[in-house]
Amino acid sequence: MSVTASERKSFFKKIRGKDDGEKAEMSFIDHLEVLRWHIVRSAIALVVAAIGIFIFIDWIFDNIIYAPARQDFITYSALCNLGHKLHLGDVLCMPAVKIPLLINTISGSFTSAINICFMGGLIIAFPYLFWELWRFIKPALSPKELKYASGSIGWVSLCFFTGGAFGYFLLAPFTFNFLATFKIGNLGTQTYLPSLEDYIDTLVNIILGCGIAFELPVLAYVLSKIGLITPKYLKTYRKYAYVVILIVAAVITPSPDWTSQTIVAVPLIFLYEISIFISAKVVKQRELEEKQWD
Repeated sequence: MSVTASERKSFFKKIRGKDDGEKAEMSFIDHLEVLRWHIVRSAIALVVAAIGIFIFIDWIFDNIIYAPARQDFITYSALCNLGHKLHLGDVLCMPAVKIPLLINTISGSFTSAINICFMGGLIIAFPYLFWELWRFIKPALSPKELKYASGSIGWVSLCFFTGGAFGYFLLAPFTFNFLATFKIGNLGTQTYLPSLEDYIDTLVNIILGCGIAFELPVLAYVLSKIGLITPKYLKTYRKYAYVVILIVAAVITPSPDWTSQTIVAVPLIFLYEISIFISAKVVKQRELEEKQWD
């Protein structure tokens, strides 16, 4: 079924009450058909990325997945060198950890490999998946809204990958180091032997959680553009937002230590303040445009 962009736009306009007397040329079923092909293309991109990861799964696991749990990870040496340059001694040097991973099911290795491929493919294909979503909703937007949304794919992807890198290079090492060295009691009767699946799930949750959390400035930009929030509103509820941020930091970080939660909370608070600045710029620009239209 071939559906033109003008037909889709007419359908969206009718839903939004902006039809101008034109009869919509697309039915609800037609829209589902269009959505189906967007989902199919997204699924193909996800599968292709997952297959690419599976081909190099051994190298990816040794050098990327398991890297934050090794003492030679770049973050450990970088923080230790930074501490020495700041004349802080070994304050920033984390203790050496060794995390052997347990596989307690017959299909454990294969299942974990599939999990790595799927989640890794989701991260790699994220810009394309968002682009497919954008292509579907684009006909529903007015020229003014299209102007506002210009460059959204790039900014959303940038914030997502920045958050993911933050989680991988900074939060994950702190988390694994803390959990590997934390003991209950002094009798030495505990053996730290996490499962491979648990390790992968923890790493994925950290990366995806930080990636989504770092979308806060983009969300503030969009909500400010459509008039749902203002800088005054964000400033008024700042103290409540900080409490929510602390809760989000506690959810994102699997470890209960205050260090890891602080590492997440501080950037989120910084992003919230950036969101206030972005909202102020957007509101000011919108007011100027409204004066010109008047």
